Amino acid sequence: MKNGGQLVVDALSCFGTERVFCVPGESYLPVLDALHDADIRTVVCRQEGGAAMMAEATGKLSGKPGICLVTRGPGASNASAGIHIADQDATPMILLIGQISTSRRHREMFQEVDYQQFFGGMAKWVAEIDNTDRIPEMMSRAWHVATSGRPGPVVLALPEDTLQLQSDVESRVVVKQTETYPGLGQLDQMRVLLEQSERPLAIVGGSRWSAAASTQFTRFAERFGLPVACSFRRQMLFDHSHPNYVGDVGLGINPALKDTIKNTDLLLLVGGRFSEIPSQDFDLLNVPNPGCKMVHVYPDASELGKLYVPTVAINASATAFCEAVENLKPKLDHKRQSTIDSSHQNYKEWSSLEHAIPTAETMKQVMQHLIHALPPDSIVCNGAGNYASWVHRFYSFTRYGTQLAPTSGSMGYGLPAAVAGKLACPEKTVVAFAGDVCFQMTMQEFGTAVEFGVAVILLVVDNGMFGTIRMHQEQNFPGRVSATDLISPDFAALAACYGAFGATVENGKEFPDAFARAIESKLPSLIHIKTDPDALTPTLSLSSFQ
Repeated sequence: MKNGGQLVVDALSCFGTERVFCVPGESYLPVLDALHDADIRTVVCRQEGGAAMMAEATGKLSGKPGICLVTRGPGASNASAGIHIADQDATPMILLIGQISTSRRHREMFQEVDYQQFFGGMAKWVAEIDNTDRIPEMMSRAWHVATSGRPGPVVLALPEDTLQLQSDVESRVVVKQTETYPGLGQLDQMRVLLEQSERPLAIVGGSRWSAAASTQFTRFAERFGLPVACSFRRQMLFDHSHPNYVGDVGLGINPALKDTIKNTDLLLLVGGRFSEIPSQDFDLLNVPNPGCKMVHVYPDASELGKLYVPTVAINASATAFCEAVENLKPKLDHKRQSTIDSSHQNYKEWSSLEHAIPTAETMKQVMQHLIHALPPDSIVCNGAGNYASWVHRFYSFTRYGTQLAPTSGSMGYGLPAAVAGKLACPEKTVVAFAGDVCFQMTMQEFGTAVEFGVAVILLVVDNGMFGTIRMHQEQNFPGRVSATDLISPDFAALAACYGAFGATVENGKEFPDAFARAIESKLPSLIHIKTDPDALTPTLSLSSFQ
């Protein structure tokens, strides 16, 4: 006989869970007790939003559900930030919430929440396990729902009595990834379209990729003469140094790449939905008729035709599709190499740091050093804000599994993601970019990094304001600054208070030494980079509005 808490942890063990992220709460004490004897590392976070973001980042890297445990009411509410990221980023994740006893529901008990109503619009499935015997069944279903089709978050509420009661139900849970493969006829249709096309373009994005799939797709692009772009914050899916790479389709898109998309006669979308950000607010393609031939590869049939009606719709995961095209050979030689070379050269020119404005000299020098100093397998993380454009435009991603960034645009993501990334890959260098505002939304998780000895390197880019909002403010309400100024603490001193490494950089020339000392410390590190507030972005100055 086992209690419900033990059955939950048994299921997590069957999932192959290596670590869970939590803020402990009395509502799920039996689970915490069962974790005491389990071969699963319990990472105790400072706030549920950070814990959920760490679980989401774990799901991004592994393709398996990241696991987060929180208490009811306020704990679950705080965790909703991570659920929203998992939803929009199509990341497998399971949120387990302690819940009031089933016999006391609907009395507005202490911290009582109806989670189906609360999370119903964000999660793929929300349920409450009201019978201890059903824990293995429901946990298995949660894993499969989170990973199948378009991946996403699942929320399970665990009532106190469900966790406390005993059961002799079989606790073993079997999980298996479901793949959907393209049909041979569909692949042949795609082959013909690719060979007939004069100006094709492939855009890779979404989730359900792997290192092998990334390599397979690269070979496919070489055989068929395809220029390849990466969707917003999915830049790790294709090697930027490869001659077929033509840039990222996100915020601040290269105008030449934008024209390429508008003028393509065949668009191959693999893994992504081409929603608001990559489509440039739906300006590049018409909805629902895109205006060009389109082959759309996506793991969830309900998304095919939802925005754009494709010429060929292929219901397949990216991994299954890339495996299938390994044996697909063109019958005709393409004659597009000169165009591909030109597009790659356009990307290289656009991503040159020489475009940075003079007042952005500090960050220019920071990026120059990182581009040369970071090992190619380093994991680079960021949250949201104009500072992230330094990474997206100028950093060259060359390997799969090296980027953790929220397509949902969630601030505060960089640090929790970095902690999760370093725990998953302790042998790799993990660097997180955060703005001064972005960092302060989850900065308490720096304590988590210290407690668990996670030697991440956090770069806090400080311009003393809500920079992105100030930019939009100047564009839309010029000369009327409102609610965008900011006073921040001495971030390096904060790191020192934790017993970690902290340094302040006043100009770019000081950065290489600070970064080297951070590496040498082998401690969680924070480098406070003070920048000129005039540099709103790498190429846009505040003074240009005045």
